[in-house]
Amino acid sequence: MSVLLATGALVLSPPPACARDAVTLQLKWTHCFQFAGYYAAQEQGYYREAGLDVRLEEGLPGIDVVGRVVSGQADYGIGTSSLLLARAAGKPVVALAVILQHSPLVLIARQRQAAQSIHDLAGKRVMVEPDADEILAYLKREGIPPERLIQIDHSFEIQDLIDGRVDALTAYLSNEPELLDRLHVPYQMYTPRSAGIDFYADNLFTSERELHAHPERVRAFRAASLRGWEYALTHPDEIIELILTKYAGRDTREHYVFEAAQLRPLIRADLIEIGYMNPGRWAHMAETYAEIGLLPANVSLDGFLYDPSPAVDLSGLYLILAAVLGFTGIVGGVTVYIYRVNRRLRHSLSDLQQANGRLAVLSTAIENSPTSVVITGPDTLIQYVNPAFVTVTGYSVAEAVGQTPRILRSGLTEPTTFREMWSHLKRGEPWSGELINRRKSGEVYWEEAHVAPIKDRAGQTTHYVAVKLDITERKQAHQQLDYLAHHDALTHLPNRLLFFERVAQTLALAKRNQTKFALLFIDLDKFKPINDTHGHAVGDLVLRETAKRLSGCVRESDTVGRIGGDEFVVLLPHVGGAEHATIVANKIRQALRQPLTVAETTLFISSSIGIAIYPEHGHDQLALTAHADGAIYAAKASGRDRIQVAAVGNPASTPLNHPSAESAIEPPYPDR
Repeated sequence: MSVLLATGALVLSPPPACARDAVTLQLKWTHCFQFAGYYAAQEQGYYREAGLDVRLEEGLPGIDVVGRVVSGQADYGIGTSSLLLARAAGKPVVALAVILQHSPLVLIARQRQAAQSIHDLAGKRVMVEPDADEILAYLKREGIPPERLIQIDHSFEIQDLIDGRVDALTAYLSNEPELLDRLHVPYQMYTPRSAGIDFYADNLFTSERELHAHPERVRAFRAASLRGWEYALTHPDEIIELILTKYAGRDTREHYVFEAAQLRPLIRADLIEIGYMNPGRWAHMAETYAEIGLLPANVSLDGFLYDPSPAVDLSGLYLILAAVLGFTGIVGGVTVYIYRVNRRLRHSLSDLQQANGRLAVLSTAIENSPTSVVITGPDTLIQYVNPAFVTVTGYSVAEAVGQTPRILRSGLTEPTTFREMWSHLKRGEPWSGELINRRKSGEVYWEEAHVAPIKDRAGQTTHYVAVKLDITERKQAHQQLDYLAHHDALTHLPNRLLFFERVAQTLALAKRNQTKFALLFIDLDKFKPINDTHGHAVGDLVLRETAKRLSGCVRESDTVGRIGGDEFVVLLPHVGGAEHATIVANKIRQALRQPLTVAETTLFISSSIGIAIYPEHGHDQLALTAHADGAIYAAKASGRDRIQVAAVGNPASTPLNHPSAESAIEPPYPDR
């Protein structure tokens, strides 16, 4: 007995420390809250529980993280969206998880003047760090290709900007802004998201070599790391203390508190599971890189994205279900055989008991499956549903059996989806897809369905089996991400990406139907003093009220958008000419001149409005935009609080010959 106990103790005791796999995670920067989840996984023992001995390798300026992982100097790394470029260049990297759903990479310029825009950087000295390709994509989309910049290697010293050795530099909004605010240095920050470039960041990745040689280790490392991030986001103060004491943090506690606060809305753990990657969004990022010539068009993502939950392999289930039917016949046959030979083959009873045991295991597995299982006859009448089906749909077993799966139909699934499904099933092939169904309560939900025919030995279909998973939450998360990608987070108006998609659609219709439309560019006058005097919170309220007033001045068929800062745009898809657009513009100008009360303070704003008309001011989007932009600058140069129509044939504009615009109406406040 003592020997057995000793043996059991050896079996149950945890493996010694030396049995853990030693791996290296290469960070892309020095120790900071940006890597909080990995510190938490280390200190909370999540890596140790996964059988891993993880070394966190601190990054230094200019380090080639991808090169270290591909060469085997590190097993895992933290990379930017430039992983796409590395993969296309033949480097066998595999993206495992996304930590930041929105990139913190921005451009910061020293504030030189009140009215300063991204276009002022043309011809200026700009420090661009390695793997900041999304910034180059942003600049090119804004009409500033790399050759129009004086690019300087990044020194990673903010003092270079403060002392004027450079005019702008790439930075993280979770880092440099706090340093500049602390030193009271005025600056202007430009984000690629204002131009519709919204990339993933801080992507956990590995090499194909590691994935193929150690798939279980990759799975365990990823799971432990994401578990660490969940802990870090709920215990930020604890992680900050850890960085300061154990990881020799180079900044102050206040800086790490700022960093943690800035990173939280970029991770969006409140909206989506940490680590989640949307293949469609990766494809959109690849398209953006292709747009500026950094990637070929339609680049393949095969093998690049790690799938932590591969599609369900139904082959085993088909075999088991077939076995169920077969065992039923075996039971009867063996029983008769035993009876006829007068128990001469008593040992066959043992075989039968084993078969019944396997059948019981199968039944238990299906009954306790977390996914819905439905079995129908060839006439599609339901013969069996498991408890998960009852939980998901709200229909009891008695209510479901004898019905067809049509009881779940919502009428929202495209008919082509059902035609495709039956086309596969009638050919004897399994089908997988997504369905929009309706619960007994009337609630609509999304399902990922896997349906297959079950055949007898003669090849005839005897049953259909469906395994289904409720993916409503995943779909809602996708829809929310899609909304965020196309709308301004502050005002909920269409952002630059969505607005100019509608301009392109309107342009195509106008060319086909030979009609006119108008673009209005609207810039708030003297908005910056409001931010400087009353703070950004009040400035945000002013922007929201501006959006509300703009929307109240146009028709439902018109589009109001915000493309950055205090810059708004209006698309009037049906106008007779400049006169019609001017009437709408004057209505907007008058609405924005009305007093605005915020936090018991009465504020006054005005607006400068530039107008471009298709086809008078251009036959393509670029020309129309240039004319409207030129008109708004002319309006400001004329004294602000003006409406100006672009001059025909030249983006430069002249003051509009319109009484309501030309009259120098002085607003009841001193600063214009």
